[in-house]
Amino acid sequence: MKKTFLLLFMYIFFTFTSFGQEAEINYGGLNFYKKNSEKNEFRGVWVATVANLNWPKKTDISPREQRGDFKEILKEIKIMNMNAVIMQIRPSGDAIYSSKKAPWSRYLTGTQGKYPGYDPLKFMVEESHKMGIEFHAWFNPYRVALNDEEFKSLSPDNFAVKNPETVVKYGKRYYFDPGIPKVREHLIEVVLEVVDNYDIDAIHIDDYFYPYTIEGVDFPDEESYKAYGGDFSKIEEWRRENVNKLIEELHTEIVKRDKNVKFGISPFGVWRNNKDDTRGSDTAAFQTSYDNLYADVLKWIDMGWIDYVIPQVYWNFGFAPAPYEKLVDWWVKETSGKKVKLYIGQGAYKVGKENWENPDELINQIYYNRSLGIEGSAFFDIKSILESPYNIKNRLKIDVFREN
Repeated sequence: MKKTFLLLFMYIFFTFTSFGQEAEINYGGLNFYKKNSEKNEFRGVWVATVANLNWPKKTDISPREQRGDFKEILKEIKIMNMNAVIMQIRPSGDAIYSSKKAPWSRYLTGTQGKYPGYDPLKFMVEESHKMGIEFHAWFNPYRVALNDEEFKSLSPDNFAVKNPETVVKYGKRYYFDPGIPKVREHLIEVVLEVVDNYDIDAIHIDDYFYPYTIEGVDFPDEESYKAYGGDFSKIEEWRRENVNKLIEELHTEIVKRDKNVKFGISPFGVWRNNKDDTRGSDTAAFQTSYDNLYADVLKWIDMGWIDYVIPQVYWNFGFAPAPYEKLVDWWVKETSGKKVKLYIGQGAYKVGKENWENPDELINQIYYNRSLGIEGSAFFDIKSILESPYNIKNRLKIDVFREN
């Protein structure tokens, strides 16, 4: 008992006596400084609604319970001195808000299209702002359904049901075909409806554009390529241009409506490997944002189409195919001098798993980011933080987010 008390006392003493100082860290052969947070550092966390991953916990709970659970999430965010929630409001071609463009999400009630008894988005934005927390509205643009069961139970009001020619099946999942102009027009309307009707701080799109490649299976868009890809000799170039058009048009329209609403992307952490492109990172990733998801994030950065980028660098220091330190260094270089803000997506869900057995891995990643001048992080996901056996919640509050 005395030994435990002594260790706790020493931890608190050295933690707080070093507060305000820069201490050198040697981790994985790297030397960098343990820096305190900068003013206005971005500290976000993803809250997923798809498959009831984070919220709501179940589909058979009352609106009162749903609201209470979300307020608890905000409370935890505030306790950790975080300042932004990235809330998934379009998980699968549906809406966690009152919409004329998409049906109510099945993850609210168990039935797509069923009114949940209140407007969750209106409530969530208001509650977030009451607590001084930014609200980033997170969209998955192209996903329609996770499986056959979900697809068969789509609401009659779903755009996919009304326009079946816009939907393709790839693997077990269903997607809108990004190559069909009607799809892009619909998705822009979906996003702008939220910009027009809710007091959000940002529009946020994750890494899912074209789906991750299933080895040996081609994405079934040959017909739309024949119909709309006449200007392109390669289907890959056409696919990238389809996504480019969506991002450019969203940027243009969001700025027209509200210059205070930011537009951000959280892409897969590897843009391209340098064996395929001299501008690429020193990595050997099996899939890349550019070649598999057809998301040319560097073009969006160069053109000024996005306000912030949060690459999902969900690997550890020294991980051979995609070392954390090399990727973060690369993203710093590629965003330097550009108007885009760089934050890093941190894989909180990996702590204690795979190569993340060291409980200091995530904490040292944040200090490494700060040593490079990176202005913040976002963590996937809230559940992983709160339920971690490694007590990430307290490590974040005590070690890295002591300052508001």
